[in-house]
Amino acid sequence: MGNPNIVNVAAIYGQTALVTAGATPTTVVTNAALSNTVCKIDSLYCSNNDMTSTYLITIDLYRSSTAYNVATQISIPSGATLDVLSKQLWLLEGDVLRATANAASKITVACGYEVIS
Repeated sequence: MGNPNIVNVAAIYGQTALVTAGATPTTVVTNAALSNTVCKIDSLYCSNNDMTSTYLITIDLYRSSTAYNVATQISIPSGATLDVLSKQLWLLEGDVLRATANAASKITVACGYEVIS
């Protein structure tokens, strides 16, 4: 896991990832090992697509074979959207941002981020 120096930035690319959370960890954003980049997560929204039931979402940062919970088992009412982050989150080389729902195909995750090299 590297932490590239971003003092002399060559490029910044804005990205949006859209995924449907599964009942097992689902990749939202990956910063590949040896990418020579960092990813700055600016926004993370989770929307419950079901109009009758409440579902739970867990967001974790997977680093060096360990999952570190960012948000754990947060309840999202039917038809509601949750703003998960209040500040930026940084993904170093080899990091993965993941989402896990308590039921597959019920929660959509939208993530705005920047790839900085």
